Amino acid sequence: MTGAAGSEIRFDRPGVTQPVEPKGPWCSYHRGPFTYFRQTTRMQLCPVGPRAVLVEVGDAATALALATWARPRVDAEEIVPAAATVLFDGVSDLSVLSGQLADWSPTSEVPAGALVEVPVVYDGPDLAFLADLWGTDTAGVVRRHTEVEYVAEFCGFAPGFSYLAGLPDALAVPRLESPRAAVPPGSVGLAGAWCGVYPSASPGGWRLLGRTDAVLWDQARPEPALLPPGTRVRFVAR
Repeated sequence: MTGAAGSEIRFDRPGVTQPVEPKGPWCSYHRGPFTYFRQTTRMQLCPVGPRAVLVEVGDAATALALATWARPRVDAEEIVPAAATVLFDGVSDLSVLSGQLADWSPTSEVPAGALVEVPVVYDGPDLAFLADLWGTDTAGVVRRHTEVEYVAEFCGFAPGFSYLAGLPDALAVPRLESPRAAVPPGSVGLAGAWCGVYPSASPGGWRLLGRTDAVLWDQARPEPALLPPGTRVRFVAR
């Protein structure tokens, strides 16, 4: 372990960092492609305040694995995974955190999250486009989308918007050339190999398969986000 206060702290690990093909842009305004690296060699700890640290890892799956492993072990007010980082906020002793994270490995077992089924009416404006892209009909698009079990790897873009991994890379979907000015709440979409549900009306460039009446974000609930990181997700046609 090397580093000092206010600088990066690195944990060297055996192995070689390997480049991984990007899943595609996760934001309507990042035209991509993104290149990222799977975490096999080291993670970098960057202090971002007196009680917070941003841990840089290789990708969203690694960030989710680290956050899930850390929650029962690390004393922090919030542990938030993102596309290639994990934020530890409200940490009482940063030096203790460094020692705790030194025990983690990307191969650590991650427990499965709760399963949430999301009902969908498959009548989206891009359904025919996806059928042509995947060499099937609209029923085939629905079948392929519903047979996958997705995992919410991180949240962002808007409160309650979860980036769901699980779609095979062979079914990766190009974004719209120009984002729609307004996407209705509950719209279910694809971009690259990501799947997501718009929790509120907003601009967006994802390909839309259908819509759900599930409430993705409700501040009155104990857990406002319906699909927090780690949640397993199944879409059910209705």
